[in-house]
Amino acid sequence: MTATSTCQNLTEKLDLEKINQFLKTLTAQERVAYSLEYFPSNFALSSSFGAQSAVSLHLLTQEYADIPVLVADTGYLFPETYQFIDSLKEKLNLNLKVFRSKYSPAWQEARYGKAWKEDQSAMDDYNQRNKVEPIQRGLDKLDVQTWFAGVRSSQSDLRGTLPIVQEFKGRYKIHPILDWSDKDIYDYLKKHNLPYHPLWEKGYLSIGDVHSTRSVHDASNEDELRFNGFNRECGLHVE
Repeated sequence: MTATSTCQNLTEKLDLEKINQFLKTLTAQERVAYSLEYFPSNFALSSSFGAQSAVSLHLLTQEYADIPVLVADTGYLFPETYQFIDSLKEKLNLNLKVFRSKYSPAWQEARYGKAWKEDQSAMDDYNQRNKVEPIQRGLDKLDVQTWFAGVRSSQSDLRGTLPIVQEFKGRYKIHPILDWSDKDIYDYLKKHNLPYHPLWEKGYLSIGDVHSTRSVHDASNEDELRFNGFNRECGLHVE
């Protein structure tokens, strides 16, 4: 029996609705501890190393110091993002696992052009090649059965519909800080002496690729901050 089928069988035996109701009564730290004890390994955390990513990275590594941390390197991240990754890797001793598209940025541009400039369909295809597929390949390679992610309900309409734990593409997916407010994030970062992404103070509230991320000073509304306004999701958290 494969790991995926085992995970699916476990899902059938667990009452995720009751588990979600229970998890709502716990703190984020307690949710992580509970999940590590009662959900199947292998475990992993994905991170975009965006504006507030230090919270989830610290939260998970306090309970499981060596948890694999998956990141998709598109080749177009801000220089500050690469520096932020290096800084947090050293500060938190992260077990970093970097995955990339099977094709280099230059090869993709030769084949598809600057897809992020075209339309939503081209942007979606770009994200699939450079974010969704590399992370899914990483999850499969590490045989991950329980996947932690730092998404929050307030970040998009889709994320506002997510439960704390869900069955997602044959594995469990857990969102320990789903219901956290911006103040919760600030308080946690301050308490543990953790940094925001260095571009935060320049007005970048949601940080992705250089070519399709805008600061609040260059956008007329929040929908324009990422993906050149075509979308608010890269597809990684979309069923």
